[in-house]
Amino acid sequence: MRLLLGIDYGTGGCKTTVLDETGAFVGEASTEFPTHHEHPGWSEQDPQDWWNALKASLAKLAGKGVDLKSVAACALDGSTHNAVLLDGAYRPVRRTIMWTDQRSTAECDALRAGWGERIFSTCYQMPAPTWTLPQMMWLKANEPDALARTEHVLFVKDYVRYLLTGDAATDYIEAQGTLFFDMKGMKWDEELVRLSGLRMSALPRLIKPADVVGAVTAAAAAETGLPEGMPVVCGSSDSAVEDYGAGAVEPGDLIIKLATAGNVNSMTAEAHPHPKTLTYSHIVPGMWYSVSATNAAALCQRWWRDAFYGGDAAIASGANPWQVINDEAASSPVGSNGVFFHPYLQGERCPYWDSNLRASFTGVSISSTRGDFARALMEGVAFSLRDCYRTLEEMRLPVKRIFLIGGGARSKLWSEIVANVFNCSVAVPTPGDASFGACLLAGTGIGIFADVKDAVAKCLHVDRTIVPDPATAARYDHLFTCYRRIHDALAPEYRPLREK
Repeated sequence: MRLLLGIDYGTGGCKTTVLDETGAFVGEASTEFPTHHEHPGWSEQDPQDWWNALKASLAKLAGKGVDLKSVAACALDGSTHNAVLLDGAYRPVRRTIMWTDQRSTAECDALRAGWGERIFSTCYQMPAPTWTLPQMMWLKANEPDALARTEHVLFVKDYVRYLLTGDAATDYIEAQGTLFFDMKGMKWDEELVRLSGLRMSALPRLIKPADVVGAVTAAAAAETGLPEGMPVVCGSSDSAVEDYGAGAVEPGDLIIKLATAGNVNSMTAEAHPHPKTLTYSHIVPGMWYSVSATNAAALCQRWWRDAFYGGDAAIASGANPWQVINDEAASSPVGSNGVFFHPYLQGERCPYWDSNLRASFTGVSISSTRGDFARALMEGVAFSLRDCYRTLEEMRLPVKRIFLIGGGARSKLWSEIVANVFNCSVAVPTPGDASFGACLLAGTGIGIFADVKDAVAKCLHVDRTIVPDPATAARYDHLFTCYRRIHDALAPEYRPLREK
């Protein structure tokens, strides 16, 4: 039976999923890669690490008995806004500035002042450090040689696909993450591209997410174990592919995402640009989705693990670190015995758009336990997601179904916290993540499925539905008010600290 491979590049790692042509799960593997933070607010990655992570992940699949030679097609997705600058031989000019990077604050201020209306009307977004345009403007001012040496620009999943196939292209949804793409004309905007410091000739051609873009070369086959000549499907941004893969394919569907970053995404029949949200095309042709997003969700738990569990005896003995943290969090009651966490490890996007914000634990007492901190972290991320949702509520976008996705959704406790904080029933799809969605795109691209919606209808299932507890939801509603008041009190204090 033919197999389908989905390759997902999140902000922290590469995950591969394999399905058979009926949509049945065959195997999955993942490999983390580092992000470099050489200065406060900086986030960069080495493109070579992405390729190495893919090879390691595929080797893990093979080690689990997955026959890579039976893979009939693959598709990729990746975190967006991340421009891979390449020379004439498609070699990286420098590390890639990631979407979580905050260095371009001054450039964003200048863009909002001089170009804000033009950019919003053309690109449906407002300038913020997450976008490619201000990142490139920072390079133009601080590393002009890097732009001068740039002959080609790709994005994370497109660069890896180039290494697989030798073909350079990107899809129109990925292009929408640059802030120099014309949403109405579905083309690069020449004036904004010039403003970025890039050349129009450096930008890749635009295609559709389910288009086949080349085949695995002999050299790539030798490195990865994938069959030479295997078709490779374009794919798209991770948020677009994971919303699609979770089954949010109808207007009124809502996604709550607990991955490295956190999103609250509303599926719509038409575009609804708003200054405080992000607006993208959907994988389903003609649909759109509005994004309200927090910079750090499950990333907070990874930071917590790395910073405070290095000497944990249970983990040193082989225990799953996520389960250890989850069990400790479960030992703390609703409200974490008064401890609050604000998850601004990398500034914040929605609804504040404030790169000066920083994470904090508050309400700590002499009796606070590690379990209180672990639960406060989970609750703080859930509060941040609800904070994001306030903007979508103000926009009065309809909600019919809610899906909870991302690695954090695997935690029964964290899923229950989110359902109670939102006071809504949430469905957890299976597998329902970006790598699963990429598998469906691979199958659609080579004709196994009639179209993208047919693939979801045939392959996606709901693992469980979580119904909120009224008393717990009421308690969290009160705590959310406290959470917002703490934010409002602390927010003004971070700017002078950043300026020092």
